[in-house]
Amino acid sequence: MAKPIVAIMYDFDKTLSTTDMQNYSFIPALGMTPNDFWGATGEFSSKTGCERILSYMYMMIKMANEKGIKLTRSFLRECGKAIQYHPGVESWFERINEYGASKGVKVEHYLVSSGTKEILEGCSVYDKFTKVYGCEFYYENGVPVWPKLAINYTQKTQFFFRIAKGATNIKDDDSVNSKIQEGGLRIPYTNIVYLGDGMTDVACMTLVNKNRGYSIGVYTDSNKESVKQIKEDKRCRFVCKADYSEGSDMEKVLKLIIDSVSSRTTLEEQEKALARK
Repeated sequence: MAKPIVAIMYDFDKTLSTTDMQNYSFIPALGMTPNDFWGATGEFSSKTGCERILSYMYMMIKMANEKGIKLTRSFLRECGKAIQYHPGVESWFERINEYGASKGVKVEHYLVSSGTKEILEGCSVYDKFTKVYGCEFYYENGVPVWPKLAINYTQKTQFFFRIAKGATNIKDDDSVNSKIQEGGLRIPYTNIVYLGDGMTDVACMTLVNKNRGYSIGVYTDSNKESVKQIKEDKRCRFVCKADYSEGSDMEKVLKLIIDSVSSRTTLEEQEKALARK
């Protein structure tokens, strides 16, 4: 019988990384501070009515052009090399995979970010994920001219269903919209975990909770109160400090989730075996 799968969905900015991915290298390359860039993005969005994620993508192109920077995919990938993570992130994936294997569970990691996928492609943990979803540009003559994919906070929820159904190709709308009984899912909803750091993750957290999965609010000193409020409002099931180190609360919770999936699978198999007698 195939091993049960636990799918962990991650937000990226401030959930795995210490700040927004553009702040490390891209924005400094423009000669700007993060406050300058994000302030200008917010002003553009308010003035034009342009959706905020599309606004930041537009401003990346506009500002790069104004500063004489060729915004190639390779340039953006280089920006990803400067990303810094919360403690333990870079060894996290192997440790959790190994623990899952020891319990007869396959662990898959999925990144669902409103950040820039081309920057993510250059980060040190990119190859740890089964699939990475992020905002992408369409390129002509090597430079971006249009958004290829934009993922805002509510659009993230589609990936819960894509991952559960195995319809991970973003162009595969038929499979993700098809009706499948829970027993026919590649990954049961109850085996999906979502990690996020704030209000922009509430839609995904609520969806995961509704389907009896596991949602984890990730906090640092700067957002601890707001994440605790999300927990008090019953929008996430757990709150954990942004520490992925060995022995951390985050690791303990994920191991317990894996234990639960393993035990539940064993019990279900026993139930079926007894029914056949």
